[in-house]
Amino acid sequence: MLSRIYIKNFALIDTLEVSLNNGLQVITGETGAGKSIILGALRLILGERADVKSIAKAEEKSVVETEFSLNNQFKKFFIENDLDYELQTIIRREILPSGKSRAFINDVPVTLDILKELSSQLIDIHSQFETSNLFTSEYQFKIIDGLSENKKIIDEYQKEFSDFQSLKMLLKKLKTQLSEANKESDYKEFLLNELEELKLDDVDYEEVQNQLSIQENAGMISENVGQILSRFHQEEIGILSFFHEATHKLSKISEVSTSFAELDERLETSFVELKDIISELEHAAERVETNPENLGYLTDLNNKINALFLKHSVSDINELIGIRNQLAGDQKGASELETQIEETEENISHKEKTLQSLAGKLSKNRHKNIPVFIRKAEGLLKKLGLEKAKVDIELQDAEEFNQFGKENIQLLFQANSGFPLKPIQTAISGGERSRVMLAVKKIIAESDELPTLILDEIDTGVSGKVAEEIGNLMREMSEDMQLIVISHLAQVAAKGNDNYKVVKQDISGRTQSTIIPLSNEEKLNEIAQLLSGSKITEAALAQAKELIG
Repeated sequence: MLSRIYIKNFALIDTLEVSLNNGLQVITGETGAGKSIILGALRLILGERADVKSIAKAEEKSVVETEFSLNNQFKKFFIENDLDYELQTIIRREILPSGKSRAFINDVPVTLDILKELSSQLIDIHSQFETSNLFTSEYQFKIIDGLSENKKIIDEYQKEFSDFQSLKMLLKKLKTQLSEANKESDYKEFLLNELEELKLDDVDYEEVQNQLSIQENAGMISENVGQILSRFHQEEIGILSFFHEATHKLSKISEVSTSFAELDERLETSFVELKDIISELEHAAERVETNPENLGYLTDLNNKINALFLKHSVSDINELIGIRNQLAGDQKGASELETQIEETEENISHKEKTLQSLAGKLSKNRHKNIPVFIRKAEGLLKKLGLEKAKVDIELQDAEEFNQFGKENIQLLFQANSGFPLKPIQTAISGGERSRVMLAVKKIIAESDELPTLILDEIDTGVSGKVAEEIGNLMREMSEDMQLIVISHLAQVAAKGNDNYKVVKQDISGRTQSTIIPLSNEEKLNEIAQLLSGSKITEAALAQAKELIG
């Protein structure tokens, strides 16, 4: 329930504050008094665009503040959005002189999206020309689902539908990824095979280059090693013979002079090392031989490795191994994508079965209650002066699931007998729209908990008995909800549980609008004035008393 409105520095309003009660709250006032200004301010609470031109005093900020009495059904929203939950919640919108606007819920700054999400559940403003939502599938489903008591099923269905949509988006994404992967798959597989063929983990590139160099230079190596060994082994003048003789003589010297003992030991060690070197040279020489088959293998291996270095812009075997592992991972990733796609398709299939079941329940309940809607709507329209009006709801199977099931909806209307029913957006006239919307709102109010409903002059263009029926209808609606009505009809004003008047007055040479609560006597006079004009007659007062009852 909207319990308080506070407006400051907004258009013709300097400061306005009014408390509201439950039931039917009727606001009257002369044309141009400022009723639309109050509605414009309230629309800011609904998150509509702020206009710096609305600021009366350009150097000061403009403030619109509303207070709502809430119940615990809103607690979840506050927790999810990290807001302070209060039974008396204050929503405020500020327009700064710079043109920027700010929004607050219980003094916590919020985005306009959060503001809209909450305020849309608290206020529904409907003006006489605002009937376009009646033409939407969403609103038409809301009408029949309310009558069909489908709330629990539709909540479950829409949760499943949301999951279904997410799965379809995921499937599309996975298929796109797989398609892109498949475009490069053949080339990547070729590169991977090329790298795996070399068994890189077993390749010592430095040893390959060393062995290749030995094979390529085997003749030169054999020739030089042979010459070295020849010099060592020549009799009489060979290095080994000379070295052996030198060590023998130095050994004799060391026997007579200990000062040569260390030199003798060093020379003996060198002689042993030299013989070991010659022995290894002999063994190496035996192994060095030209092997055309081995030379071809090493040459081919070295060329392949160098070609891969060039192809992949790397310089060592470890980098090639890293690329091979990455390519193997890519191929594995494609396989995993295929598995994910299969799993996702299976989940979608399960969701479709669940949605099909829930959609069937929704459809069954809707078809069952279409006659109820027709009876109620035509009965209300007859009271509202559309005696010959006919309505119907047409449900048609849809090819795909949508937000409301697996069917499409069309609200049909015809104001005159003898003519076929047509979609309401093409069949309804301007003078009929408000009365049809009022009848629909009444039907919804009977089956659903509506937020505070504000009706702005939707009774324009009617009078007499129809006006009285509109007043009665509004009074009935207000028994289950807070209904705020802006009206020029005495018959509506008379039904108000509380009445208010918007007035415009000059204060200090400046025109200002405000709203005042009316006492019982002031309400009587206001109704009389609505009946007779500016001059209140005794007859008008008597009629006003009769209307109030």
